[in-house]
Amino acid sequence: MRIAFLGTPDAAVPSLRALVRTGHEIVIVITRPDRRRGRGPELSPSPVKAAATEMGIPVAHRLRDIDPSSVDLGVVVAYGAMIPVALLEQVPMLNVHFSLLPRWRGAAPVERAILAGDPVTGVSVMSLEPELDTGPVHLQRQVEVGDKTAEELMTELAMLGANALVEVLASPELLEHPRPQVGEVTYAEKLNKETYRLRPSMTRAESLRTAQLGRAFAMVEGRRIRIDHVEDAGQADVDPGAVAWIDGRVLLGCADGPVAVTELQPEGARPMSAAAWWAGARLDSMCARWS
Repeated sequence: MRIAFLGTPDAAVPSLRALVRTGHEIVIVITRPDRRRGRGPELSPSPVKAAATEMGIPVAHRLRDIDPSSVDLGVVVAYGAMIPVALLEQVPMLNVHFSLLPRWRGAAPVERAILAGDPVTGVSVMSLEPELDTGPVHLQRQVEVGDKTAEELMTELAMLGANALVEVLASPELLEHPRPQVGEVTYAEKLNKETYRLRPSMTRAESLRTAQLGRAFAMVEGRRIRIDHVEDAGQADVDPGAVAWIDGRVLLGCADGPVAVTELQPEGARPMSAAAWWAGARLDSMCARWS
């Protein structure tokens, strides 16, 4: 099948490689423009562009570079922008979406599934429609969420989605007879900086799930601390908002009890164990506060 592939981040690369591996002709790859990814001025290609260039596939950054007469199908995996109705009218498209639709339509389905405490999530291969993630579903596959980080879960879902996509394209029955979405609709709103902030008003479970996202942080005595790993601290007696050193652990008091921080990174410093940080921070375990 002749395919136009639209995708940008690492999560889209397994689907691109799976399509090539199973013999589909990728006529063109459309991805977001190169951008700075560090502090330097150099521009870097998206992961999808890097993979396509490696495989000798033509790459463009504009949707209008797709020639509808040269492709049979478009495949969209985390492209990062809405597809215009005019293009959808000319090129039928499949979308690999990283949730069990209609749950978590939108921009951040993996993170929202973790934050909500969903026991399972998955991937949906659907037909793309002009409305946000409303298309009929060709195939779904699910996985357990557990205590996986967002990065770990996304990596698993990316492979699951690639396999599901190939399965759909290999089956006329799946490809030609998608089913309408059934169930309660929820929306995965975009994340912002505050999404990653731990607060004393959170329960322990909410704090643990926020830390699963990666990039979690808390303000300790007015200083920003990146929280790399936390654990449930059991029934230690720590008030909400208090920071304590108890039995060799740094504890943050939450609404229903404390969590134990095991790894962290103070602003402007290297990552370190919580014990090493506490030794250097010289906080008073009786009155130190976090927010």
